[in-house]
Amino acid sequence: MQQFVVPQFIDVEDKIIGPVTTRQFLIILVAGIIIFLFYRFGDFSFFIFSLVLFGGLALLFAFVKINGQTFHYFVLNIIQSAKKPSLRIWRKYYDKRELDDLRKQFKAPEKMDVGKKNVKRRHIRDLALLVNTGGFYKPEDEL
Repeated sequence: MQQFVVPQFIDVEDKIIGPVTTRQFLIILVAGIIIFLFYRFGDFSFFIFSLVLFGGLALLFAFVKINGQTFHYFVLNIIQSAKKPSLRIWRKYYDKRELDDLRKQFKAPEKMDVGKKNVKRRHIRDLALLVNTGGFYKPEDEL
């Protein structure tokens, strides 16, 4: 029988430079390029502002993990939860106009006259015997 190697630790990212992964390196690289462009073509105060803003966001997105998941997945989960909350709240009270609209949408079923069937004692006895004998008793055999 041929043996196969089963990969383990598939959720661990590959490291390229020391403890820095490819994803972290690319985030820091893009932020560094943006900050350099602001330094080269902008005012010094604008450069300091962009350094704090983009540098802080890059470090946050690159290195921070919350509950074992990377920060960008955490932000995406927050946005998804804000768009579609999972908590359903039942609003018990409606005003008169809303109730009238709901009544117009859903028609009440017409009342059906269900007549009461007279059941004889013999019929109940035959049913009980049929159930107790597992179907071997046939009420029509007695006649």
